[in-house]
Order: sequence, then structure tokens, then C-alpha cells
Amino acid sequence: MTIKTIWQTKKFTELSLNQLYDVLKLRVDIFVVEQTCFYPDLDSDRDLLDRHPQTLHLLGYQAEQLVAYLRILPKGQNYPDNVSIGRVVTATKARGGGLGHQLMTEGITRCQQHFPNENIKISAQQHLKAYYQQHGFTQVSEMYLEDDIPHIAMIRRCS
Repeated sequence: MTIKTIWQTKKFTELSLNQLYDVLKLRVDIFVVEQTCFYPDLDSDRDLLDRHPQTLHLLGYQAEQLVAYLRILPKGQNYPDNVSIGRVVTATKARGGGLGHQLMTEGITRCQQHFPNENIKISAQQHLKAYYQQHGFTQVSEMYLEDDIPHIAMIRRCS
């Protein structure tokens, strides 16, 4: 049985306290604990990154549980000339059924709706290159280390 995913797009000021808590817990559970990568996930100064007025938070719920998330940063936040998708994460218990692909498809759709005619740039973990290629991203850099994890820059050109 496939569980239906309910997608919500919110700006920071629209997130409830429970939603914010769930987002931060999911990000820490995966990026800090599971990947044993100690880094400052709360990377946002006032009105930047997570809290920027144009940043979009895409939340995916199954049975009222947050199981997927990504954030979309407007041009000028992460990259001077590109919109950015980052913090792409699915809950461990929700993996294996294609939810990650649904998440990226929804994220790209939101980028096109809110930031039309803009290229999307990501900093991808290198081992996920093929996953992002399936969504139209092309590698545009050599490997570099970000928080001691091999990454590559990738761009999805607007169509």
C-alpha cells in the first residue's frame, strides 16, 4: 500500500512551531547524526537562508509525520546568479519507495513557479550525482569537500 504524501510550501514566518521543530529534527537526525557530520545546521542569520523572506520550505507529510524536506533559496543567498535547492532529506523510515524523487520533482516545480526562468544550482554529495542527473542536473565543478564530505556543484538549466 502506497501512503499518500501531502506537500506544503511555506515561508519561514508561515511555519508553525511544531513544523519548525519537525524540520530541524529531521535535518539533524539525518545530516548530523546519521551522516556523523557535525556542522552548524542552523546557518541562518536574521533574514538570510532559512529566514530570508523569499526562501521556501517544502515539507512532505505522510500520516501527519514529516518524512521529506528541502529548502529553496532565492538568487543571491547561496549563489549570486542562481536559485538553490538544498537540505534535501527524507526520513530513514520513508526511504526505498521513490519519495526522494517525488521530493526533487516537487522542489523543481516550486522553483519554476516562484522563480521562473532561473537556473537551479546545488551543492550535491558526490555519491548522489546520478540521482540528481535523473532530475536534469549537470555537474559543473570538480569534487570539493564540504564539511569533510565530497561534493560537486550541479546546475539544472531552465527550459
